[in-house]
Amino acid sequence: MKDPPVADGPRAPGRVGVDVGGTHTDAVLMRSGQVLAEVKARTTEDVTSGVVAALQAVLGEARAASGVSRVVIGTTHFTNAVLTGMGLARVAALRVGLPASASLPPFCDWPERLAGIVRGPVFMVAGGHECDGRPIVPLDEGAVAAAGKEIRKAGFDQIALSAVFAPLDGSAEARAAEILQDVHPDASITQSRRLGRIGLLGRESAGLLNAALRPLAARVTEAFADAALATGTEAPLFIARNDGTIASAAAAAEFPVLSLSSGPTNSMTGAAFLSGASEGVVVDVGGTTTDVGYLRAGFPREAPREVEVGGVRTLFRMPDLLSIALGGGSLVSAAGDQVGPQSVGFRLADEGLVFEGSVPTATDFGVAAGWAAIGDSSRTTGLSRERVGRFTGVVTDRIAEAVDRMKPDARECPLLAVGGGAFLVPSGLEGISETVNVPHAGVANAVGAAIARIGGEVDKVFHDVGRDEAFRLAQEEAETRAVAAGADPSGLEIVEREDLPLAYLPGDARRVRVRVVGEAG
Repeated sequence: MKDPPVADGPRAPGRVGVDVGGTHTDAVLMRSGQVLAEVKARTTEDVTSGVVAALQAVLGEARAASGVSRVVIGTTHFTNAVLTGMGLARVAALRVGLPASASLPPFCDWPERLAGIVRGPVFMVAGGHECDGRPIVPLDEGAVAAAGKEIRKAGFDQIALSAVFAPLDGSAEARAAEILQDVHPDASITQSRRLGRIGLLGRESAGLLNAALRPLAARVTEAFADAALATGTEAPLFIARNDGTIASAAAAAEFPVLSLSSGPTNSMTGAAFLSGASEGVVVDVGGTTTDVGYLRAGFPREAPREVEVGGVRTLFRMPDLLSIALGGGSLVSAAGDQVGPQSVGFRLADEGLVFEGSVPTATDFGVAAGWAAIGDSSRTTGLSRERVGRFTGVVTDRIAEAVDRMKPDARECPLLAVGGGAFLVPSGLEGISETVNVPHAGVANAVGAAIARIGGEVDKVFHDVGRDEAFRLAQEEAETRAVAAGADPSGLEIVEREDLPLAYLPGDARRVRVRVVGEAG
């Protein structure tokens, strides 16, 4: 492995990264690519107070706070809200697409539990485009205006707007948004083309989730800003996103759905930075789950298919991850042959055997197996050799299977083990060239947040435009999005660029994807 890259200049101000997990809230202070301080605080039930404690602990003196250039937080607030339904707003949906798509209205494939919480009035109006970019029928502007008035009268402020094939031609969504804003000035409108890809239901669901999360996102980002100020720092606040980049608090509040699964992504980019590796399997072992993903060019591989979030099928940018119910707090059966899915979570430091508790956890068995030196190892003497042997076999088999499923091919590659439970990752797995014990592995997630750059991405289909011109247009739009998220326009860099000719569409059609990143402006 090569040496880790240096993120800042020798006299650069510090960067603070925070990542909220199910068990711990981790924070690091970094300068010139080095970790100066790291903290693992307990995740609190309200989450925010745990973030404040972690920030205060890692910054220490006010002198350190004054030398911080930015604070980046990766949060589970939005993921937890979708999984539990708590904190979500009710959303009015407007789809532009009639006479097409009438048989499958918005929310039609949502779990009823979640749909019952989020679903508001649903409107479908004429308009949209064919797959070749031709209008289906002209946009029914009168029907859009009437829907907007009904939504305002019903007291709904969150609107999710979608149109058939909007990624090909966004004019129907853009015009409908203008009309809605005119008749309902207080409305907060999410346009699906800003989030998802071709595929109406998945893209529309991403927009509906985003709209449902917006009020919570505004409250969370404000609370995080207050938490940062309480530590004495006036550094700008950024929120981690799920593609390994960050966005200003304002941009994150506008598109909170792009922060879903940001925690595992932070761990992967942190692992790449700390190890110097740009490709390989990353195994992130937390207190409750283990997330396995694959790095490409230092960023998580993106999921190539629809991804379910809380039972909702979505079609937008998400990391390709496999999560298994195995973590440091996982409960272990009396025989040692079952590990998880139940976990003591953030109560591990109170209930685990090595912490003077009474609950046998994976951490206790790991200590008994000699995999780690944590707490009071004498309290694990009651775990028999047979039980510990069965435990190690189960853990090794489950992690080996997950790693094999996430590898892109049969060639050997390195494995980067991170997370507070990284000691559970066995060495010598088949198909792995080496198992890297990443420095600062326990806070790799916070490191990933601290070193991340601001990004902008475009993934859309261009018609009757040459390859070079399509790349130019996509790059311009990606740069505009990066600057809107808080990036310095003078230092933007293309990190990913690809195109795919679409033979099934008439004309010279191609799907173009461009991703740019830059430092904060």
